[in-house]
Amino acid sequence: MATVSAHVRSTRGGLVESVHEVSLVVLRPDGSPCLTAGDPAAPVYGRSSLKPAQTVAVLRAGADLTDDEVAIASASHSGEPVHLATVTALLARHGLTPEHLGCVPDLPLGAAAMRQYLAAGHGPTPLAMNCSGKHAAMLVAAGGDPAYLDPAHPLQQACRAAVDELAGPVLGASVDGCGAPAFVTPLDGLARLAHALARPADPVVARVAAAMRARPDLVAGTGRLDTVLMTELPGAVAKSGAEGVLVAALPDGTALAAKVHDGAARALGPILLAVLDAVGVPTSDGLRAVAAPPVVGKGEPVGEMRGSLTRDPDG
Repeated sequence: MATVSAHVRSTRGGLVESVHEVSLVVLRPDGSPCLTAGDPAAPVYGRSSLKPAQTVAVLRAGADLTDDEVAIASASHSGEPVHLATVTALLARHGLTPEHLGCVPDLPLGAAAMRQYLAAGHGPTPLAMNCSGKHAAMLVAAGGDPAYLDPAHPLQQACRAAVDELAGPVLGASVDGCGAPAFVTPLDGLARLAHALARPADPVVARVAAAMRARPDLVAGTGRLDTVLMTELPGAVAKSGAEGVLVAALPDGTALAAKVHDGAARALGPILLAVLDAVGVPTSDGLRAVAAPPVVGKGEPVGEMRGSLTRDPDG
């Protein structure tokens, strides 16, 4: 196993303008550690990167979901029309409406989707919130119970148990931005979740991974890292989370989890490219363009974002 230091540097006009430190864990296809940066056991809020585990709990609770609905349940969607339509249809099939959702009202996450939404005269709604797919699936699994977000609710206890099983141990909990419980796990626990998606031993986990692979457009949105990675690298599964968290399973079974220390999501793409280069996975121009767009000045490239993995002298 290699121990490295992981950083993303943003340059402008040849000067390093910003540096983001990253902790990460990469597992080989057999689940053994391949490389680490930072403390593998560091406690991390996985945020939305834990959604696949929560979807596993929802399915185990008996929720009737189509494969597309499994993908949107695992998503932090951009609020594009296909996303809103999929969530609305999921609710309608179970006699529910967006007004039943317990997530906070919000605008679409994607810039283009937000402009379209506002142009249609809409304001913030629970449906447009990027976690509405997860909430719709949870609500269905809870039989429409409006108390489905209570940490003591049987569904949330099942979600905690699934996170503990797949990404744990659960070290603590708080409240996520959407209103659902947010769980703390070790960073290497997040890597184990990615490995479970890459090499699922459980048929429910396998279904979640397959649904995400089949509909990467539902998992995030146009031009976003998760969607582009899964589209440009068929067989991959990826889920990012707020405050600079990413879990990804590569087609060969390699798995990784990353946490940007300062929470800057823009550093996830460059460090992902550095990991892919380190493990010998070819990357397309399309993926590189989205993962590490140029630093611009007056609309023109004047610098770059670049991830680096530097082997520690004692590693």
